[in-house]
Amino acid sequence: MLLTPEHRSLYDTTRKFVQQELNPNIAEWERAGIFPAREVFAKMGKLGLLGITRPEAYGGLGLDYSYEVVFAQALGNCICGSLPMAIGVQTDMATPALARFGSDELRREFLTPTIAGERVCSIAVSEVGSGSDVASIKTVARKDGGDYVINGSKMWITNGTQSDWACMLVNTSEGKLHSNKSLIVVPMDAKGVDRKTRLDKLGMRSSDTAMIFLDEVRVPQRYLIGQEGLGFMYQMLQFQEERLFGAASGIDSLFNLIDETIDYTRQRQAFGMPLIDNQYVHFRLAELRTEVESLKALVYQATEEYIAGRDVLMLASMAKLKVGRISREVTDGCLQFWGGQGFMWDNNISRAYRDSRLISIGGGADEIMLGIISKTLGILPSKKKAKAGDAAAASTAAVG
Repeated sequence: MLLTPEHRSLYDTTRKFVQQELNPNIAEWERAGIFPAREVFAKMGKLGLLGITRPEAYGGLGLDYSYEVVFAQALGNCICGSLPMAIGVQTDMATPALARFGSDELRREFLTPTIAGERVCSIAVSEVGSGSDVASIKTVARKDGGDYVINGSKMWITNGTQSDWACMLVNTSEGKLHSNKSLIVVPMDAKGVDRKTRLDKLGMRSSDTAMIFLDEVRVPQRYLIGQEGLGFMYQMLQFQEERLFGAASGIDSLFNLIDETIDYTRQRQAFGMPLIDNQYVHFRLAELRTEVESLKALVYQATEEYIAGRDVLMLASMAKLKVGRISREVTDGCLQFWGGQGFMWDNNISRAYRDSRLISIGGGADEIMLGIISKTLGILPSKKKAKAGDAAAASTAAVG
């Protein structure tokens, strides 16, 4: 992927924002279990960072997806995983379908203020019994007059206690599981929405994650995104951008963790010499750096294919799988070299160790990615193709 001066300018602007506006506050937000999304997004909106690939007619920059990947990579300089994830929900998880398939009226009402940072949004797909199996969701929207009336619940919803609206997947008919679903914009202040339950998580501590209950929630039928019954397909398309964004946001984060560990092992003395002088240590760090470079190359290749309009189902799934596994390997390996200091709660390495565990679960678990890759390669056992193919397609995010 060829980076232009414009790419580098966007990267520098984003990285500067991370270093000046996010990182100094991470310790406080981690302790609080929440960050001020409205304040942060308002600042990002003024910089034009929340609608990089979105149409100019709705306040976006109208750039191709390579710029979004550079933006995501720069966000990886944040010293926690929570903020890049929460920002990614706003830019690449809850808004792609609205931007692509929503009516002009709906986009002006919800997409425009979201790009401006005036509204916070969530993606609401997962349910207690429906994580990776999207097709099994139970939340139902029935028609009543000019409204949809929604009943059900959603689980693990990022930005859930602060969001103004959610892009929600619901069942709108009794038909086949992959053609009875729709995406609907649901205002979070609507009567019958209860999202007071903030979940306590292992990692991603400064991002609020909610359980949402919906009891006879009425929304106008014009809040439907695109066509009724195509919600499952729309959501599968949204996952492509989510997975590329997630993989890209891991690149700089992992580079930085390795660099911090190199610095620490140069200073740490063990048995009369710097720890890094042990062959195993510097060989292992070199190996980890090589792995992250391979992730970067894969993400850039997938981005080029995506921009060219080619199917990136397999490459995006590979990138998602790779970032999850490398993140676990890098954080575990680096923490080991920090010794007891690495086990301290406020250490960047230990925070990354906790935060990164979600990557192999959210946005489709590793096993789902392997199913998609196997299906695309045509190597699934024939008797399992239909069942496994459905499961692979039905991948969702534990973050919403």
